[in-house]
Amino acid sequence: MTTTKPLHTFHIPVMGLAYTIDSPIRVAKYGISSVISIIDDDLIEKMNAFYSEKFSLPYQEISQKMHDYRAERITSYLNLVDKIVKDKFESFKNELAESKLALENYIAMLPNKSEIKKGLQNLMDDGIAFKENIKNYLENNLSAGAIDVNIMTKIDKDNFIKDEQLPVAFNDAHASLRGFANSNLTSSVVLSAGMNPRLYSYFENFEVFFPDSNNTLNKKIILKVSDFRSAMIQGNFLAKKGLWVSEYRIESGLNCGGHAFATDGYLLGPILEEFKQKKEQLIQSAHDLMVKALVQKGLHVPENPLELKITVQGGVGTAEEHDFLLDYYDVDSVGWGSPFLLVPEATSVDEATRKLLAKAREEDLYLSHISPLGIPFNTLRGTTNEHLKQKRIHDNNAGSSCPKKFLALSKEYGVKGICSASKKFQDLKLEELDSKKDTLTAEMFENAKNKITEKSCLCVGLANASYLENGIKIKGQAQGVVICPGPNMAYFDHEVSLSEMVQHIYGNTSVLTVQNRPNMFVKELKMYLDYLKNEIATVSTEITAPQIKKWNLFKNNLAEGIAYYQSLFSSSDSAENKNQSTQYLLHFYKEELFGIKIPELELV
Repeated sequence: MTTTKPLHTFHIPVMGLAYTIDSPIRVAKYGISSVISIIDDDLIEKMNAFYSEKFSLPYQEISQKMHDYRAERITSYLNLVDKIVKDKFESFKNELAESKLALENYIAMLPNKSEIKKGLQNLMDDGIAFKENIKNYLENNLSAGAIDVNIMTKIDKDNFIKDEQLPVAFNDAHASLRGFANSNLTSSVVLSAGMNPRLYSYFENFEVFFPDSNNTLNKKIILKVSDFRSAMIQGNFLAKKGLWVSEYRIESGLNCGGHAFATDGYLLGPILEEFKQKKEQLIQSAHDLMVKALVQKGLHVPENPLELKITVQGGVGTAEEHDFLLDYYDVDSVGWGSPFLLVPEATSVDEATRKLLAKAREEDLYLSHISPLGIPFNTLRGTTNEHLKQKRIHDNNAGSSCPKKFLALSKEYGVKGICSASKKFQDLKLEELDSKKDTLTAEMFENAKNKITEKSCLCVGLANASYLENGIKIKGQAQGVVICPGPNMAYFDHEVSLSEMVQHIYGNTSVLTVQNRPNMFVKELKMYLDYLKNEIATVSTEITAPQIKKWNLFKNNLAEGIAYYQSLFSSSDSAENKNQSTQYLLHFYKEELFGIKIPELELV
């Protein structure tokens, strides 16, 4: 199966609901791939109206009164983005053929090892029949970046019309998938947040996810995973349905933006090593299962396995790290997320939030419990959302009005579901807590109250930045902006142009001003040490044997990870990986790990 090799060795992953909602419109013409979140159909509908007007394209509102409005809104917006990107890409190729300056600027943004970069440079140097030769070369070699989409599999709420529950196909994630499947895009859906068997099975309803007679997939599946075992289980589950996973997007469990899915102490380096060693096993296992399923379905069966990519993201910040991941682990692409929040040409962020990001230091970026999903969530201190939430708590009016209800997943108070960040939920919980007040110490009461009220309305907070940036009116209760950068954000301290950031990735310039940025693997290790210490220190119930077993496994995995890095960094050719401070830190953290005491069961 032949595929067009991407122009770039990096991609921009999904960030929040709004931060990459229009990134393909901004960067795809340069060959840069990015990912749109398609869960928030309300935001999508507003962006559809905004961009239709901006590019003088026809717009037909899709109201919530329509039968399948969520899926249709998503399809409509993705078709609009596809059209805008194609038009911009054609105009860009014409501009490159007409203007030597534009071409020089573009060549500067390409990877140094790129064959296309060399080819364009040679044509520039020849200078004979410049325009015609360049035009032909661009037509034959350039491609726009992918317009990929993201569905967080856990956001799959049941939906109702009054008290009547709609069929499963109208659940949030199901409808989002249908919207993508029915669009004109030839791209991929990135599934994140773990396995949803019901959603995975729904893929079988769309022929676009099965290989055609040319062994081509019209639409592909990407799984975001945190370890090899998870990849094998999920990949084989889909393969048994005749579905092929085209890419495993490995993400650091903690050194990432947004929701953090900590592993049991498995570190990114050893995880990448396992994928490198066992990639063929992953491919063959899925191929064999897929072939059986396709035969049973009477569909076309590819003789050979389809293409499988391994990519990685989470905490990368220098060209040395970028190249090391590509060269040593043979990954196909590296995700650069948080640093692009400081690139106005690439992401949708309001001015005030971008300034807050630029000022952020290590202590300002933290793993919070503000997500209603109950999953640790990387965020930033000092946001407008935090200020407004605290004011409501102070005024005894905690909780959100919950207008969108995407995270109304708790069935504790009824089948329709309720969000733990909503005022309705928090009022009920605070009332229950108040009834127990006499049995609790003042400290215990305050801690319990904080656990209830700290939840933030992510549905609104993660969408507001786009509205603010584009002057779109925000209705309803003020929620401000929630932003979810990874810890890596601390080392990027000023707004930069797209060209500067791309050249930083490829090592032709540096946008970093801090001198003491730790290696990405060492940073993640420190986060896992802190995570384990915090888990042990904050356990609020009686310690059980399974907990102790889990903590011991966690500690052992960290010890093995440290040993792996010590060996890797001492034998690696990379100058950065050989530096003494990295080896010193590994030794220091090893001592710290051995100093962590795992509790033992008390014999009564």
